[in-house]
Amino acid sequence: MKRPGELIREAVTSWPGVTALPHRFGGIEYRFGKKEMGHVHGDRLADLPLPRAIHDEVIAAGRAKPHHVLPDTGWVSVWMSGAEDAAGVIELFRIQYERYSKPQPHPRRPSGPSGHLPTSGEELGTSA
Repeated sequence: MKRPGELIREAVTSWPGVTALPHRFGGIEYRFGKKEMGHVHGDRLADLPLPRAIHDEVIAAGRAKPHHVLPDTGWVSVWMSGAEDAAGVIELFRIQYERYSKPQPHPRRPSGPSGHLPTSGEELGTSA
């Protein structure tokens, strides 16, 4: 049977755009683009940064605990005792993946007084 860390790595790195690299505090960090989705310390512990609403929801449901070092942040920790715990961690990484891979709206460019982008010299203030 595969270890939890192996199961998590196989699942999470199979998603398009996800990379795995060494984490600065040990273990493996998973990123979507430049954003950290979370990291796994061996086969025992996973840490993920979540928005407060999701953070509170997964803790209330017993799917995670407040971060083991920084409990007052949006980070959560999931302790694993065996391969059977990997599925719950993979589900949390999937939440992260879906959040991060969703197309983000582009900031709007300033528009002219009529609400549309200036197109003529007069609207641009360059006419004679």
